[in-house]
Amino acid sequence: MIRAAVIGLGRWGRALVNAVHGKSDEIRFVAAHTRTPAAAEAFCRARNLPLLGSYEDILADRTIDAVVLATPHSQHAQQVLQAAAAGKHVFVEKPLTLDRASARAVVRAAEKAGVTLAVGFCRRFHPSIAETRRRLRDGRLGRLISLVGQQTSGTGPFLPSDNWRSDPEESPAGAMTAVGVHLLDHMIEFAGRVRDVHCLVLRAGDGPNDDTTNVTLRFENGVVASIFCSVSTAPNFSFTVYGTKGLAEISHTSLQTFRFVPVPDSPPEGPVTAPPAEVIESPGFNMLGAELSAFARSIREDAPYPVDLEEVLHGMAVFDAIVESGRTGRITPVPPV
Repeated sequence: MIRAAVIGLGRWGRALVNAVHGKSDEIRFVAAHTRTPAAAEAFCRARNLPLLGSYEDILADRTIDAVVLATPHSQHAQQVLQAAAAGKHVFVEKPLTLDRASARAVVRAAEKAGVTLAVGFCRRFHPSIAETRRRLRDGRLGRLISLVGQQTSGTGPFLPSDNWRSDPEESPAGAMTAVGVHLLDHMIEFAGRVRDVHCLVLRAGDGPNDDTTNVTLRFENGVVASIFCSVSTAPNFSFTVYGTKGLAEISHTSLQTFRFVPVPDSPPEGPVTAPPAEVIESPGFNMLGAELSAFARSIREDAPYPVDLEEVLHGMAVFDAIVESGRTGRITPVPPV
């Protein structure tokens, strides 16, 4: 059993704790630290989770194997470096950091310290994503042509103006840091390295920050992709992979619906109609529990975490290009890692 401490007990930190509390034989939260302990006392008391006074207290506790960071994005780099220096394994919520230079530094620090570094791209563990991955690998989708992703949430209107997520410095490129990076992660896993991007950012809601983002991406292998993300409209998730032999579509905010449509098996005599779709439903899957269990297994087995860090670093380089393109409105090459 991996003994972990959670750092940050806002909405997402609590979701991570709840995902494994009383449910996992692989990882257990044994301590917590938050900037606002009074607001977390009842939550921690109900789960018998001790609140420690500082992050340094967590790192000094030899009974704690790992830290799970659900903190503001700008704090990730320093906190990972501190954890690696203390010999603690680290799970950090996405994005790893806010730029590729600091991301590269923390990855190298974890490697040097010999600790596991896991980045919280929880959707990689969902059965619908796994099914898409299998069909790409075994050829049922044919040659990859394009990827189209949409992810939106209704969180923007409910964020107080003094919440860290409302700070433009914490959330550059509009909705990319909040939700769009998940779509980008899938695209990099499935299509490889991105050559250049074109990003348009706007403020559609009443909040203090840009909240809506459109990105077009060109990959080195010729694949093209598009991302639409926003925190100021109704919640939605849709991810479609187009191949020469069919399409795979994942839908629903929980990613529960997988749909595969093959290309027609004979020339059409009239209007082109799609063959019957294959649909697989996976309701109620615990993505957060799955990623934290994978983190624990990586520590116990001294094996790589399933989210490849080189792909994460390339994603940070793409993120840098998206931020720059959103600022200038120009097509921007992706810099080397």
